[in-house]
Amino acid sequence: MHKHLRTVLATAAATALTGGLLTLSATAATAATGPGRPDADFNNDGYADVAVSAGHAHVAGHANAGAVTVIYGGADTERYATLTQDSPGVPGAAEKDDYFGADTAYGDFDHDGYDDLAVGVPGEDVGSDIDGGAAVILWGSSSGLRGGTALADPRPTKHDQYGAPMEAGDFNGDGKDDIAVGTTSGATTIDVHRGGFTRTTETGSGHYTVSPAVEGGAGNGVKNLHSGDVNGDGREDLIVNGYSKEDGYNANYWLPGSTSGATTTGAQKLPAGIITDIGDTDGDGLGDIVIGTSWDEGIAGAAKGGAAHILKGTASGPAYGDQQTFTQDTAYVPGAGEKGDAFGQELDLGDVNGDGHLDLVVGASGEDLPGGTDAGSATVLYGAADGSGITAKGSVFLSQDTAGVPNDDEPYDYFGSDVHLDDLNHDGRADVVVGASGENEGNGAVYALRSGADGSLKAPAGIYVSTVGVSPSGTPSLGANFSD
Repeated sequence: MHKHLRTVLATAAATALTGGLLTLSATAATAATGPGRPDADFNNDGYADVAVSAGHAHVAGHANAGAVTVIYGGADTERYATLTQDSPGVPGAAEKDDYFGADTAYGDFDHDGYDDLAVGVPGEDVGSDIDGGAAVILWGSSSGLRGGTALADPRPTKHDQYGAPMEAGDFNGDGKDDIAVGTTSGATTIDVHRGGFTRTTETGSGHYTVSPAVEGGAGNGVKNLHSGDVNGDGREDLIVNGYSKEDGYNANYWLPGSTSGATTTGAQKLPAGIITDIGDTDGDGLGDIVIGTSWDEGIAGAAKGGAAHILKGTASGPAYGDQQTFTQDTAYVPGAGEKGDAFGQELDLGDVNGDGHLDLVVGASGEDLPGGTDAGSATVLYGAADGSGITAKGSVFLSQDTAGVPNDDEPYDYFGSDVHLDDLNHDGRADVVVGASGENEGNGAVYALRSGADGSLKAPAGIYVSTVGVSPSGTPSLGANFSD
């Protein structure tokens, strides 16, 4: 069981370099209230924007060069722009197996009022270093993301495939967004670039490393990163996922922020689950950690079909024993837990109904439906009206056969491959953005479901590779990864 479990976990955590679903990125906390990173706004127009990766996209005939599409929010409709390493001002050039966009992270890195986007390029060849990896910052402006600056790898001889996973957060509380960068080559050390970036520097205002207690080597290393303020000290903490040195099983580690940045001093081991999110679900001013445990069995917290766990934040960190658990067998949650559903493979927090309380959306891209195997689904769990936390009552099940969702359930669409909550039209309600990375035989698609005052969730049409100018060659897998 142990060996089999590790194989399953490795598959679930596959990055763009493996050709599987992009499940590297944690989803972003879009909380309007309480701890949590705010919505990205790359053009500072008051409407939230979402960056969608297509790490397997062909560019100018180069397979897996990678692309990033930005969905710019608006009052009535969205507009789209796609960037590659062949776009004006973007460092590098589109090349085979670069995987531009394997992971992304947003923040206002140069403090000019426009959010920027850090983009990982783990397959980038750096001089004679094959697959050395790279990261770039795409700069926000009044017209959106324009141009970029390379983010220098501070330790290029220590690892390959630099640039994924990535996470942004103010880990030392100085008011500047830092960027944490890992690798896909099995390294356990995370490089953190201190905030203070400019468009002419490649380093930020300094650098340090942090190494949580995860196993290194081929197939191991850091699988995912996420951030948020769990203990309410005004500094964001870093959540790191990998295989524990203690027992070899998947685990998360809470690394608290400090005046010197994210630190292993006081770190806590948390339950397994590659995808996490942080937000104040119960209104106590402390960030709670949501963990998706998408496996059916073989590890603590697993449940047939998958589960989502919420660990309450306290002044001393996460309360490991104080947690809520939701599965598709929980009362009032639609559907039923079935082997391979992958409920919890992706998740995100935001206020969907505009009542001031956080809600939770959970993806289950392996959901089998009458339309076919792995058609996929997503479930919205709403915050209780009294602000006491997430509740299953009134939850909503979404698939491509749901009224308001374009298209139909089909085999291997993987609807729910990523999920994201953002207020795209600035009406005070987070809209539900759902990826379907397998749509149209791996082209992928995104569905930006606007949340209505009447509780409806609907989109006039899907967003496809043809919509945003991504080549349909190969399997671009649009919708497999959203900006964190």
